[in-house]
Amino acid sequence: MKEYTLERLIDIAIALSAEKDINVLLDRILKEAMDITSCDGGTVYILNDGKLHFRNMITVSKGTHFGGPGEPLPSIPPIPLGRTHVCACAALDNRKINIADVYESGEFDFKGAKAFDESNDYRTCSMLVIPMNDEKDNPIGVLQLINAKDENGNTVPFKKAQENLISALASQAAVSLNNKRLLQTVQDILHSFVEVMVDAVDARTPYNANHTRHMVTYADRFLKWCRESGHDDLIDRDDEDAFLMSVWLHDIGKLVIPMEIMDKPTRLGSAESTIMNRITIGILMEKLKGYEDPKAASGAKEAVMKLEDAKELILSANSAGYLPDEKIEALKKLSQITCLTEKGEKIPLLDDKELTAITVQKGTLTSDERRVMESHVSFTTRMLQKMKFDGVYARVPEWAGNHHELLDGSGYPDHKNAEDLSTEVRLLTILDIYDALTADDRPYKPPMPVEKAFAILKDMAGEGKLDSSLLELFIESNAWDNNAHKG
Repeated sequence: MKEYTLERLIDIAIALSAEKDINVLLDRILKEAMDITSCDGGTVYILNDGKLHFRNMITVSKGTHFGGPGEPLPSIPPIPLGRTHVCACAALDNRKINIADVYESGEFDFKGAKAFDESNDYRTCSMLVIPMNDEKDNPIGVLQLINAKDENGNTVPFKKAQENLISALASQAAVSLNNKRLLQTVQDILHSFVEVMVDAVDARTPYNANHTRHMVTYADRFLKWCRESGHDDLIDRDDEDAFLMSVWLHDIGKLVIPMEIMDKPTRLGSAESTIMNRITIGILMEKLKGYEDPKAASGAKEAVMKLEDAKELILSANSAGYLPDEKIEALKKLSQITCLTEKGEKIPLLDDKELTAITVQKGTLTSDERRVMESHVSFTTRMLQKMKFDGVYARVPEWAGNHHELLDGSGYPDHKNAEDLSTEVRLLTILDIYDALTADDRPYKPPMPVEKAFAILKDMAGEGKLDSSLLELFIESNAWDNNAHKG
């Protein structure tokens, strides 16, 4: 038996606590226990739903290793808690079981061990079975060691003195494993909450419903590509989940944006029907005036033609993607046209608010509406700052809330510069703009071809607004190419 000092056990405990991957953790537990006892084999079982599930196995003399990092896990039925199997009995009774030779023991069912021996030309002899208990002394698994070896490599029984040492190691491991499980539970709850919130944003509007999910898909593909292509220094591996969460949450502030702005598919929005109704009444009133007074017929006919031309111009401008200057000037002249009401009163064809809306050159939002829409990033930051993001998630509010900032200070809401914007924010911004340009669910514009979208992004990078090197990597990664990732 190797000498294990208190310092060595403390080092092992620290290493177990620091390990984030449960598979690596379980593998480390098994290897340390085998090293302490100088044994040939071992197995780790994890208790779940009243059964012990096989998780790791090592047999040194056979060169087998199952369940370690990247190692396949054979299909072995779980062992129900009962009195026949030695590992189940150890968990049930919370006791250490030390057997000198399993073939001479009649207390437990060793059919599994004997079947393994027969099919693998092996001889299971000595066995030490230790329950893995958490801080409340509840079993969460079992550590089973096989065939202790002496200095000459001969199989010998496990020494009594080894039992307490392995129990201490198992307890350390169980606490670490339980903490990992609790952390995973908290993370699962957090991720579920995030998806619920994103669903809440999507449920408010049929437009942009896939925007966030597209961005998460691109981000996840890009991170995997970075790891595989030697660019894993861009975003720390420990920060990847937090970055993806910031992508999920970047538009959460849209929950408080009024629907008439969020869902505004045309320049006039709901005002279109009001204006069309006004024109219809105006035309009818002019025709009626002409019928009633033949002297006024000529003027009425001219007024009707003006209103019909105005109607055609307004409808064509309302849904256009872009308005040239000459069309905007023509629309502005409509403010000089009057329209009769059903009471015969003259009113402007378009009021100031309607004229401002219909003469928006690009998009559907007026400058005031755009300011309201842009405020979603400030609301995103405020909402997320009210949540408790700690540890690796501490910067989620910052990353999510800065996705409309640009390197040259021309972004919003705070006009931050390059020195204030992390790699995570720069990447999130590229993803956001790319999907906005290529999205096929926007009511006010058709999807842009990928080549044209990248040309615009490159122009923005050339103007110092976007990170050019990061953009080139994103393009090279093909993370944006859904066709390349089908199947």
